[in-house]
Amino acid sequence: MTYHRSLMLAAVAALALAAQPATAQTKWNLPAAYPADNPHSENLALFAKDVGDATGGKLAITVHPAASLFKAPDIKRAVQTGQTQIGEVLMSLHENEDPIFGIDVVPFLASSFPESQKLYLASKPAVEKKLAAQGLMLLFVVPWAPQGIYANKEINSVADMKGLKWRSYNVGTAKIGELVGAQPVTVQAAELAQALATGVVNSFITSAATGYDSKAWESVKYFYDTKAWIPKNMTIVNKAAFDALDKPTQDAVLKAAATAETRGWKMWQDKAGWYLDQLKSHGMNVLPPSPTLQADLKKLGDTLTADWLKKAGADGEAVIAAYKKM
Repeated sequence: MTYHRSLMLAAVAALALAAQPATAQTKWNLPAAYPADNPHSENLALFAKDVGDATGGKLAITVHPAASLFKAPDIKRAVQTGQTQIGEVLMSLHENEDPIFGIDVVPFLASSFPESQKLYLASKPAVEKKLAAQGLMLLFVVPWAPQGIYANKEINSVADMKGLKWRSYNVGTAKIGELVGAQPVTVQAAELAQALATGVVNSFITSAATGYDSKAWESVKYFYDTKAWIPKNMTIVNKAAFDALDKPTQDAVLKAAATAETRGWKMWQDKAGWYLDQLKSHGMNVLPPSPTLQADLKKLGDTLTADWLKKAGADGEAVIAAYKKM
């Protein structure tokens, strides 16, 4: 009896061991560059929860907001090299690698949410192809609010921007600074509040959300709602890490990603007006651009579109043509 019992126990132990890999928990880190209460970070937390719920905790994703794990420019490389499995990045940060990553920051190409959605769909295959060549996979893309100009003085025309210390964070914003005669200074979102407080910059172009996150009203008093472009963040995954998941877990990740994309677009459309109200309630002058400033910026946009097309070549032209047909 004892012999049979020990055999039975051994068999049970062997079965438990055999079942272990199937129930073992996989842990992923998801670095992100923006504060925990930013809609992008909130959406990522919901995405991680959805994945955990759908897999019964088999895949656990920990979100690290506010550039706490990797600084914004380093996140994509960290995912590529397997230092982390998944990450969220501002797409245009990587325009130097390939112009396709900068398509959504070409000024005045897409300045409303419906236009931005079309531009995303037109450019998505080219973005996916580029990422695939780097061992990465696109999971979902979420926009920011439209971009406006912050300054410590009134700006009625582009000429008024001459000499300003202009925060840049990608190729396009640096180029705008150069073209208007400002002094471009590279500052990522997580360091913006400090750069403003210490006078490193006194003007910049970004969303009302980033202005709110960095308490821009403590240093600058004017926001011009130019709706220059709508940048996007992409959540990317290391393809090898994704391929290592079993099929049900992969399906759960893809389903949660599709939900996060839809939810993220809605969050930003709902919240864009709220952020403008916040700037006003903190004493900022939130103004439409003057007709002169609008016309000057449109000219600037034409120059930058031509520049972008020159760099992007036939692939870029094909994406713009597809976008304009939608």
